[in-house]
This record gives sequence, structure tokens and C-alpha cells, in this order.
Amino acid sequence: MTPSEIITDVRRIIQDVDTPYRYSDTELLGYVNQTLKRMSVLRPDLFGEIGEISTQADSAVQALPSDALRLIDIFQVKDGSAITEVDRETMSRSHPTWMSEASGTPTNFMRHVKNAERFFLYPRPTAGTILIGEYARVPSDYGLTDTITAPSESYMPVIVDGTVFLAESIDDEHINSNRAKLFLDLFTSQLSTSLQSRTVTDTKAAGLKASRATQIVGEVI
Repeated sequence: MTPSEIITDVRRIIQDVDTPYRYSDTELLGYVNQTLKRMSVLRPDLFGEIGEISTQADSAVQALPSDALRLIDIFQVKDGSAITEVDRETMSRSHPTWMSEASGTPTNFMRHVKNAERFFLYPRPTAGTILIGEYARVPSDYGLTDTITAPSESYMPVIVDGTVFLAESIDDEHINSNRAKLFLDLFTSQLSTSLQSRTVTDTKAAGLKASRATQIVGEVI
């Protein structure tokens, strides 16, 4: 999936297929990149990237890489043990000195609920500690023929709808005054619907329900 392929579909929808175009490729490319950034804010989970996260030595408060939008999860210390997520408020109530204790190998992490780009580690990491985790990355600006790495190609229609919305917002006239809103609604509804579907496939509770349903069917048979 490339911006050029998306723009081809966008031109068909906005009826801008004959030269000279109303919108240049450069303009539509800008709308594609804007749409991807809007998607990353609405659905950061679609832009997750697993990799190394460097830490600041002897500090309980940590920051994600500069291209990060928000933390998704932390899995382990690189080449070391797993890290378990705990609640910071509970930790502070039960163990109020945790932020000032000696540095070591982190065993727990806590989210910063008021700042999605920061998190906490316990114990404070020693120099050179690297974590393996996942965070939502702010999309780069793509060129026309660059391959879009996130989200997956299955979201191409959503990107098309978002790009059409931006184009129609500029070209909004009385005869098509509802077209921009139509494609905005399509864009947002598809993102929200795909999020809701995750509760069916991606949660432990859903898996248990599916197993129980299979068991009941077996009992009936």
C-alpha cells in the first residue's frame, strides 16, 4: 500500500481523474499524511512498534523515544527477566519509598496516566538498562511511492475515506455540502467499529467465552 495507490482511489471518488487535476499529487499526498496522523491519535494501537527502549539511569520517571505517541506495553529487560505492570497509586500507598530506593534491574513498570509518553520503573534502572516494549509511533511523512508500514493494508479504505474527507472539505459547495461529512462519518465509524471488534478476538474474557460456548455445543451434541 502506497500513497500513490490511495490517491488513485481518492481521485475516482472525488471525480478528479482528468487533467488538469483540481488537486495536485502533492496536495493529496499531504492529505494522506494528515489522515495517517489523525488515525494515530484516534487509534494508536494501529501504529504499535516493538523494539528497544533506552532508560535514564537512576531515575524512576522514564520517557519514551522522541517519535512515540504513547506507551502500549513493556515486556522485559533486554536479555533479562520479564517486567510486570503494577498500579502506581497502589505501589505508592503500600511502598511509599519505592522511588528513592537503590537502583537495580527493573521488575515493575507503571503508567503515567496523565502523560502517555512517560512511565515509571521500579527499581530505578542502573546505567545501560534497555527495555523491550511496544509503543505507538507517530507516522512519518510518506512520499508518493513509499510503502506505508502502519496501519496494515486492510485499513486502506479507511485512509481513502479520511483523505476524501479532507479534499471534499476544501471543495465543499452547495451541491455536495454533505459529502465531506459523509466521508468523515465513514472514516470515524470504521475506526470505532474495528476497535469494538477487538473485544471479540483479543481479550482473555472473549477467549474464555468462546471456550465455554464450544463446551456447551459439545454437551448439546
